[in-house]
Amino acid sequence: MFLNTILVVFTDLAARIMGSSYFRRHFHLLLSGLIVFGPALSLWVSQHSIFAKRTHFLYRAFLHSGWGWTCIFVGSFVFLLSFSVSRSLVLSLRHLSRLLVAGGLWVGFRKLLDILENATGSCYEPLSAVDGQPVVNGQPLLLLREGASKQLCVGNGMLWRGYEVSEDIFLLCLCCLLVAEETAVFGPYLTLGGPSGAPLRLLFLFCVMLLGLWVFLLLCLLAYFPAFPTQILGGALGCLSWRGLYQGWYRLGPSWYCPGRPGMGLLTKKEGEKPE
Repeated sequence: MFLNTILVVFTDLAARIMGSSYFRRHFHLLLSGLIVFGPALSLWVSQHSIFAKRTHFLYRAFLHSGWGWTCIFVGSFVFLLSFSVSRSLVLSLRHLSRLLVAGGLWVGFRKLLDILENATGSCYEPLSAVDGQPVVNGQPLLLLREGASKQLCVGNGMLWRGYEVSEDIFLLCLCCLLVAEETAVFGPYLTLGGPSGAPLRLLFLFCVMLLGLWVFLLLCLLAYFPAFPTQILGGALGCLSWRGLYQGWYRLGPSWYCPGRPGMGLLTKKEGEKPE
């Protein structure tokens, strides 16, 4: 009983914050500010910190499979919320299709970025590694290797130089905005007196914790592994993807070609009010 009370208090508070108009209108601006000014944290953080190593557990367990974790927790929350209200499998799957669309967008952009990177970049091999040539100004001379892809180049221990977009920042930015959008409906849902058992509240709390983890990993990457302008480009691509989906296409309303916005068809007591 005590634990359930704690769960209700925390989830009500989190739902009130994430469902507020101020949070929903300004969260993307906060995220943009972190991406632009976050690399400045590298002036204060210690490079001997455990988060300065790419082999850290958080990077290996969550960053490399960030989209999977997002789909598991957010997808479970969206499905349980929509099904507990409508008892309609079709409506629940329609709401879940937003994650499918975002996943397809993520995979498509990854393929496109790989193509652009291979088309604009070049592979170089340090001469010192080839014939023992001395270094110049502390840097080894580079020998151009034509026809090599980035994967083959990096796999053979050579250097790849070209235009890059940070896929990690792109993924984290997209996941943060997606989690914020999909969970923001829980506040208005509770206000309207919707059924909210412990499983639904636990899933919502896990989503909030996941959002906090993505923001933390985003700050770690910006502070410990700053890379200008690739990280800004990745963040910009993530924000544009979110705006194109949630602030553009999904506003058209539910139809055969559009899944609609979060909460549509679920907040039935106030049909005239649509979640932002």
